[in-house]
Amino acid sequence: MKRLVSFAVIASMLNACGGDEAAPPPSELAGAAQPVASVQPSGDKVASLAGSLPQGATTTTNPFATFDFKGGTVYPAKAAVSIGTVSVPVGASEAFVPIRINRQTPNTVIVRVMTRNGSGTLAGVEGKHFQRTVTTVFFRPGDALEQTVRIPLVNMDAGRTFDIILPEGVVGGGVINSSAKITAVVGAKAGVAKTAGFRKARIFAPSGALAYQLDPATVTWSDAGSAEAWRTRLPHGRTQPGNAETGLYLDAGLHPTAMAPFAIENGEVVIRSQQLVSPILHDNQYWYHGAAMLTGQRMPATQLQYGQYEWTAMMPNRRGGWPALWLLPTTGWPPEIDVYEGFGYGGGWNFSKNISGNIHGGANGKRTFTALMQVNAANAYGLSGFDTGYHRFAVDIAPDFITWFVDGKETYQTVNPFKGTTWFPLMNVAVKHQGDYVGGTAEMRVRGFQVWKVPG
Repeated sequence: MKRLVSFAVIASMLNACGGDEAAPPPSELAGAAQPVASVQPSGDKVASLAGSLPQGATTTTNPFATFDFKGGTVYPAKAAVSIGTVSVPVGASEAFVPIRINRQTPNTVIVRVMTRNGSGTLAGVEGKHFQRTVTTVFFRPGDALEQTVRIPLVNMDAGRTFDIILPEGVVGGGVINSSAKITAVVGAKAGVAKTAGFRKARIFAPSGALAYQLDPATVTWSDAGSAEAWRTRLPHGRTQPGNAETGLYLDAGLHPTAMAPFAIENGEVVIRSQQLVSPILHDNQYWYHGAAMLTGQRMPATQLQYGQYEWTAMMPNRRGGWPALWLLPTTGWPPEIDVYEGFGYGGGWNFSKNISGNIHGGANGKRTFTALMQVNAANAYGLSGFDTGYHRFAVDIAPDFITWFVDGKETYQTVNPFKGTTWFPLMNVAVKHQGDYVGGTAEMRVRGFQVWKVPG
């Protein structure tokens, strides 16, 4: 059996769905910066990507066009966020609070800010001195380093003060300071809005030629996989002990005592995890949970260097489940691109509202960096109900950027450290849980999957 790398390396390092095993997502989804190589971009070249974006998309500039990713093993230093303290004229009707990043960012930085009552004898109070403001600010690669948040003021007399804070940290970057004060000062100058230098979020639009479209009426799967059949296992096997996963990846032909891990129901592919009625002995160990996976490892039609993938799916919500839509290279892990992950083993994960999309870099079975995005999509994008309805999860891989979309809306972008890599898709529901694996839904339901290829 051909393996990506040795089993020992896989067991200790490979993340089945790309999560950071050492740090499950906290309940607040703060998105603290992950360890990265502290390397700055070399030179100040800015390259236009107009030729690599879908027709009609907003052009993105790439401040990392000359950065040496060292074969996908190094990632640029991430940006850190600060909030500026503001003095406003007495009686002003608005304040413009600067939100800054300290360097060009290699990935989208998502900053949720909100106002808070002040303290002391001249504390500003919501509704009396200022209007409550809660908003999300985005810094994308190539954006300016400062933008402002407008806060309507009501009756700010001299010395009156209130706060603006980061209630949940920062997604995709670090934090320099998490709060600042807005104070009315006699003789202060009125603030100015800063809105220039920021591109609008992209709308998903395939730019490649359609190379594969999932047809539930004809889809097949098998242990070995083929040019016409999805594979029901990872390249190295059917378990992921290095991730502390407790689910055995099932195949109906190999594990007839379990509930069928895959089915076609109502014109969609069902990928089912489960608690096994009878434990299954595999590799000298009994397994009490069943996981399920379909991969395009042996299906060239689903593989690409550049282009777009899009799934239409409804996610499970059983606690301990770990659903994912992701990509692996045909040459071995890492790197990895996670299009969607649901960390159901983390106590604070909300399947209805939370999304995650990440990249992992490295070589020869060793991960050297992670660029992690976990966010409350309801707050950031007005998107929710991922476990109760069907949503579109897409990724666009271009030579310079990797861009994520949900329901056609851009949710994240990073520079592409993996130029020239050929990817294959995976869709699975892993299990990472001790004890009874019950309650909620345990299957991912895939209504559609398409692949568009752009010549590389």
